[in-house]
Order: sequence, then C-alpha cells, then structure tokens
Amino acid sequence: MLMSLIFTGAAALMLASSLGILFHARWVKRLPSLRDLAGTEPAVGSVEKRCRCSVVIAARDEQDRIEQTIRHALAQTGVEVEVIVVDDRSTDRTNEIVRRIAAEDSRVQIRRIDALPERWLGKCHACYVGAALAAGDWILFTDADCWLSPDVLARAVSLANREAADHVALTPGPAAETFSARAWHLAFLLSLANWIAGVNRDKPRAYFGLGAFNLVRASAYRECGGYEALRLTILDDVKLGLLLRRAGKRTRGFLGGDDVECHWGATIGTHIRVMEKNYFSAIDFRLELAIAAVTGGLLFFGIVILGLVSRTVPGLAAGLAPLWFSLPAACFARRLGWSWGIALLAPFFFPVLWFALLNSVVVTLRRGGIHWRETFYGLETLRRGTLR
Repeated sequence: MLMSLIFTGAAALMLASSLGILFHARWVKRLPSLRDLAGTEPAVGSVEKRCRCSVVIAARDEQDRIEQTIRHALAQTGVEVEVIVVDDRSTDRTNEIVRRIAAEDSRVQIRRIDALPERWLGKCHACYVGAALAAGDWILFTDADCWLSPDVLARAVSLANREAADHVALTPGPAAETFSARAWHLAFLLSLANWIAGVNRDKPRAYFGLGAFNLVRASAYRECGGYEALRLTILDDVKLGLLLRRAGKRTRGFLGGDDVECHWGATIGTHIRVMEKNYFSAIDFRLELAIAAVTGGLLFFGIVILGLVSRTVPGLAAGLAPLWFSLPAACFARRLGWSWGIALLAPFFFPVLWFALLNSVVVTLRRGGIHWRETFYGLETLRRGTLR
C-alpha cells in the first residue's frame, strides 16, 4: 500500500510539473519576424533612425569558429554594427584571424589581454574591456562560437522598442544536426521555461540572461554597474539580467534556435564538460541545495525504475510519467521548426542534466574551486565574489 501511494504521488507530481511547464510555454516563443514587428519605432531599416549596435565578443582560443562568428555579426541588416573582439590570452591563431579581418573591415576592433588583473574572471574582464570601447546605442554580448542570423539584431532592437525593454536574451540553438543534440537541448529548455516566462510576464523577482545573445541598451548597462559588478561571477550572463532587474529595467527572453547557432553541447560528454563550471555556481555554491538536488534526483530515478519493474498499475504510471514532459518539449520543438518526434526523447535526457549537476558539484569540491580559461579560482573566493 505504501509503495502504491508513493508511485501514485510521484506520477501526479510529474504530471503537475509537466503541465506547469506547458503553462509557462505560453510565454516562451521565438523572436517575432520583421513583418510582425512592422510599425515598431524606430522603423526597422530606416536610415535616419537606424541604431548602432556594438557586438562584444570575449574570445579565447577560438580559431575554429571566430572568423564566421565575426562575419555573421558584420552581415547584420537593419542596424549599424561595430564588432569588438577582446582576445583573452589566446594561444592559438585567434588573434591573427581577427587582425586580418580588422584590416579588411574598419568596423572590427581587437583588443589583446596578456595578463588578467587580480580578482577578475577572464571572461568577465574581457566583456568589461569590450563594453568600455562600445560606441553603440545597444551592446550585444555574444560568445565567440555563436553564428547569428542576418536580421536577428534588428528584430531584437525593434522588439525591445515595442516592449519598452532594455534587455533581450535568446537561448542558443545547437549547431549539431543530430537527434540527440536536439533532444538534450529540449530537456535543457524545459529547465529554463519558468525563467523565460517570468521575465516576459514582468514577474517582480524574475531575471534572465544567456551568454549566447545578451543584448542590452548601453545606457541601461552602464546604469546597472555592468561587468564591473560581475567580476567574480561565473554565471555572468544570467546575473547581468539580475543587475538589470535590480536597476528597474525590463527583460524579454526568447527561443534562439537557428537565430543564434552555437557550437556547444553537441554531444552528451560535451554538455557535461561545458556545464562543469556552471551548475554548482547556478545555486551559488550552496552545498545544502546541491545535496537536496542530488538526493531529489536519486529519488526521482529510483521511483521511475522501481515503478517500471513493479508490475503494478500505480508503478507503471510512475515509471511512464516522465513521458508527460514530452508535451511541453513538443511545443518547443514545434516553435523551433523541429520534428515533434524529437520531443519524445527529451525526458530520457533528464539524467544527463542531473548528472551534469552532480559532476559540477563533485569536481568543484574536489578541486576546491573552478579552473576556467587556464586560471584557477578558489571556491571561497568565488562564494564571496558571486553576485546574489
């Protein structure tokens, strides 16, 4: 009887959770097209009113994709663009490639950092340096491996003007055209649904941001304190959204898909490695929350497995209950232009997200900190320096 109650409760909880994500999905959409944004002021493409966007790229050892990243940024339509690449101590051909492009196009600037100042994360310092050079009305912080669609900046600026927003963030789309990459990406988006819906609904405590596409009004960036306030914050992209919210600014979040194609998390192993520094920092390195999350994950998977082998109706209901998450995953897949069939695989990637969290906690505690961009940062230093 007790196990039947546990199975029934677990099945009900998973159904309620999936329905909750489906509810939030109402506010998790793609960035509108230029046609849908027609009439937004200032007019898209208007020569007199065309705004200037500064694209800031913090790059370290990105020789494989940096050239196309810059060329996609330079190809933006409907806005004037300058590209500022901050080479954060690269040891490969990144600097050489960027300098060659800068010699061809005066819209490209490059700044080289050879030594990292005390009490700075490398990426945060590079973004700080790049933003200080920005002359645009808007600053786009994007990663060195992200390729933008030609009109995404114009659409984002127009949307911000329509919504009276100072910040627009887009999720990255996976560059790998595989079922597994897309399935884990859908699972990842399910974990972000509440965050994105919260800012789009203007919930008082909601904030959001992503390093692939963080577009912020330059005046708002400087008013909120910018990267100087994020010196030792691992999740600088997300916490930039927190800074803006505390300054009374409005954020809008969207599914990026092929608008922001990023070469990250293309395989399960890559995803786990990429998130190694992120997931523990996402809970502010709080061990009690990490233990609760890991324990909750073990109970979740344990109940699912026991349910599948229990040969009871409540057990089978609990064992199959994760498939309910295919419903919101199918909603996101549809909006990204992907096959609905991929959504059926998304729940099977929850163990990957959970293991990535476990790995992040274990590796960070074992090392006593985080090793990022060839620099080690002690755990206590990060705890004291992280924006909360």
